[in-house]
Amino acid sequence: MTHPVLTQSRGVEFTRIYSYGAARGDLLVPNSELIGPIDSSDEWIQQRTGIITRTRASHDVSATDLASDAAKEAIEKSGVDAALIDLVIVATISNVQQTPSMAAVVADRVGSNPAAAYDTNAACAGFSYAVTQADALIRSGAAHYALVIGAEKLSDVVDPTDRSISFLLGDGAGAVVIGPSDFPGIAAPVWGSDGSKADAVGMNATLTQFRDGETTWPTLRQEGQTVFRWAVWEMAKVAKQALEVAGITVDDLAAFIPHQANMRIVDEFAKQLGLPETVVIGRDIANTGNTSAASIPLATHRLLADHPELSGGLALQIGFGAGLVFGAQVVVLP
Repeated sequence: MTHPVLTQSRGVEFTRIYSYGAARGDLLVPNSELIGPIDSSDEWIQQRTGIITRTRASHDVSATDLASDAAKEAIEKSGVDAALIDLVIVATISNVQQTPSMAAVVADRVGSNPAAAYDTNAACAGFSYAVTQADALIRSGAAHYALVIGAEKLSDVVDPTDRSISFLLGDGAGAVVIGPSDFPGIAAPVWGSDGSKADAVGMNATLTQFRDGETTWPTLRQEGQTVFRWAVWEMAKVAKQALEVAGITVDDLAAFIPHQANMRIVDEFAKQLGLPETVVIGRDIANTGNTSAASIPLATHRLLADHPELSGGLALQIGFGAGLVFGAQVVVLP
């Protein structure tokens, strides 16, 4: 049986990140406000995590609001007309509505209607996953310009009495605009998952259990030691693989921007990778907290504000979290 040959699209050869935008929660929540319910101390939290304070959003500010604000800054700085953006991906675990997607609402708010728009859930690796998708979709010809956002309001899924994770979490959004490039600006990813460790970090109950009165509102929990060991030992290997895939060494890096899970994990990463002193490490956790999918773009936004000389340099970014999932790639900083 003969049939017509289908036309398949082809896009550009290379893509890059044009710009970053950021929005942090409007409330500063110091350790002193959280230690009572978990029977802890400011010193204990700082020693274990490096967090001094975290940003959280007011009751009436949603994750979609944060995403929209970060997106508007990224679009403005990119020089790309919002109407030309035809793909919007929001990485999030804190959309309190199963549907519609945050991405569709944000696309309309920023002037990118009728862009293809969807949310992706890869927890703290979500931003890395979404960058990989945007790069691939633009190079395939399925899109021309992409808006990628990591956005979380984790204070909606926190139990103030939980000692395993509640004091780590903050609210915020980080956004990038990705488009065609004359040079390769986003390397191939090293990404994957290990669902055998799904119980190590995640929600403590389902919405149907909540509906049926079997549980209180579902909140995040983690097995701290399991996650810490996995992050430190397994993710250092993934970071090294990402450098190999990109065809570079640590000496070529201008910056290292890991997920802001815990300052001790970040420090251990740096040691295991053997980063030279010339590599600037993104450290946003002390004042922002762990913002899951938002943490890498927020840390990068702060890094570029503090170190504009890093513009055009190579940065290794790596995200890892609930799933368990991980994603890493080298990018050229805008």
